[in-house]
Order: sequence, then C-alpha cells, then structure tokens
Amino acid sequence: MTIKAGDTIPTATLEEMTPDGPSSFSTDDLFKGKTVVVFGLPGAFTPTCSAQHLPGFKALSAQFKAKGVDEIHCFSVNDVWVMGAWGKDQAVGNDVRMIADGSAELSKLMGLDVDLPAKGIRCKRFAMVVKDGVVKSIDVEAPGQFEVSSAEAQLSKL
Repeated sequence: MTIKAGDTIPTATLEEMTPDGPSSFSTDDLFKGKTVVVFGLPGAFTPTCSAQHLPGFKALSAQFKAKGVDEIHCFSVNDVWVMGAWGKDQAVGNDVRMIADGSAELSKLMGLDVDLPAKGIRCKRFAMVVKDGVVKSIDVEAPGQFEVSSAEAQLSKL
C-alpha cells in the first residue's frame, strides 16, 4: 500500500554525504520538528531527473523557504556516494539535501518502489510535503510522466 496524506513516515535508515564522509540517520530524526518537501526520483544522473526535477527544486529553494519549508530533500535509490557526486555535479550546495535510500528500505516501506526491467528496484517519481514526520500531501507520477511532482506544482500547494 502506498503512503498517503495523514500517514507518518516509516522509520528507516538513510544516508547523506557530508564533508566528513557518509552519514547515516533515522527518518525519525530527519523529519522531527521540521517542514520538509521531499521529491523522489528513479535515479541520479538520469535525463529528466538531472535536466528538470532536481534543478527545479534548486532554482525555487528560496521560494520554498519563504513559504515555511525548512528543508528540501532529493530522495533516490542510489548509494550515498552517487547521491553526493550528483549533488556536486548539480551544484545544489545547501539548497537541497541529497538523501540516499541505497537498499530501497524506505521506498519499499512507503510503497513507492518500482522494479524496472534491467535497472532493478528504483523509486517512483513523487513529491510530498511532510510536517513533523506526517505526510501532508503526496503526488505520485504516472510512469514516464513529470507533472505533479515538479517544484512548481509543489510550491503551488504551500
């Protein structure tokens, strides 16, 4: 079953690259006391993800913060090294946190995993607003689409 508005983000361990190397943390700590916009995508360095999805959130990050968003998270089933390298490549700086779900643990718990032939388990393309660990809204894209999870679409919900 797919996570929906009103649900609490499941407890899972994720990773993020820091200047000191990989850092692991619990989703409980990641979302506690914050308003977060999370956008998930099938993979780092992929065409739509690199040309539109991630750049849109970076470009509008100040507008999200002006509307009360504490953090923006880019979420993918890639390892922490790939997510760190992609964040550097896209020059996200502190505007977007690059969150790795390397084993697809959280993607599976949220029902947002997808088995892509010849590519393995990935995350569906989605975006959600989370307040203090509770999903306030979620938009999951139809396969091959990029509409409801864009930065502009999410900004209009705030």
